[in-house]
Amino acid sequence: MKNAPPNARTHEGEAKLKLGRHIIVGGTGFLGRSVARRLLKNGNEVLIVARAPAGDAVLMDGARVVHACSEEVKWDSILEPHDVIHYYAWNSVPGTANGDPAEDMRTNVAPLIRLLEAMRKIGPTCRIIFTSSGGTVYGNPKDIPVPESHPLSPITAYGAGKAAAELYLNFYRQLYGLDCRIARLANPYGPGQNIAKGQGAISIFLDRIFQKEPIKIWGDGETVRDYIFIDDAVNGLLAVAETECTPSNWTFNIGSGHGTSLNILIAHLQELVDWQLEVDYLPGRGFDVPISVLDISRARTELDWQPHVGLSVGLKRTFDVIAIQKIDSAIKNRLDDSSTVRKKIKLPPVA
Repeated sequence: MKNAPPNARTHEGEAKLKLGRHIIVGGTGFLGRSVARRLLKNGNEVLIVARAPAGDAVLMDGARVVHACSEEVKWDSILEPHDVIHYYAWNSVPGTANGDPAEDMRTNVAPLIRLLEAMRKIGPTCRIIFTSSGGTVYGNPKDIPVPESHPLSPITAYGAGKAAAELYLNFYRQLYGLDCRIARLANPYGPGQNIAKGQGAISIFLDRIFQKEPIKIWGDGETVRDYIFIDDAVNGLLAVAETECTPSNWTFNIGSGHGTSLNILIAHLQELVDWQLEVDYLPGRGFDVPISVLDISRARTELDWQPHVGLSVGLKRTFDVIAIQKIDSAIKNRLDDSSTVRKKIKLPPVA
């Protein structure tokens, strides 16, 4: 039997990565935590650099953690022993970045430049994978699905910041030979996504459902987005990290490759509950592009990667995890017994 290549895919596309030493910048967020868990599970060394402490003690088992403001990180003493840097740190969303673009650049783009400068000084000893925004850097796309070759034309400060970061990565790659890769990610969702930042339509909608509150939609609900389940997103991000990039191809779209309108998304969610969902339609927002669907053919061909979890399956998995959490909370607070809660949220009874 022939040996599998280093980035061979296993069940549902999981990459069997070579062991290495990884830094995760922004490792306490949704993406960072998920990638950290996968790397630790596979026996890698993980150093998490975070602006704020994480409340997830299980995640931290086996990982070293550095808590510091972006200006305080001593990159010179951190970088050299490591092989890969995964960059997820970004503290704004499209709505907030528009309110203060200068602050957005100061707190998000400037820290990345400081890291790239530290990498330049020690030489090309490690690679960096930057997670950009496939839903905002292209602006109003001329082609659907939108390929990586599409011009960057963001219509939000958030997208402009991500595009600026990409340009700096290209600058350091071209001028100094740094191994800089970019993953333009679609809309990730799944268990563990924090809705506090106001990002992640699926997680926000599910929270509304369990709170028995109306779901709020900006516009007529016909806005189309590309949703990717967190396991598929992690597989794609690690595939970008593992591949041997060519001089021409070091930017990859990572998404499902399929578009879903908010109204269709609501219809899928309706199938998960017994009660009628209430939806409030609010005036549309000027910074929401009408449609964003990523062309993932380059990732399929060059990374040997593709998503495996369809939207209906991913929604059910996410719903079930949240439901179990609600059951545990209800029992803990003596609000109800588990069988009653399971019946309310359409989970099967325990055998």
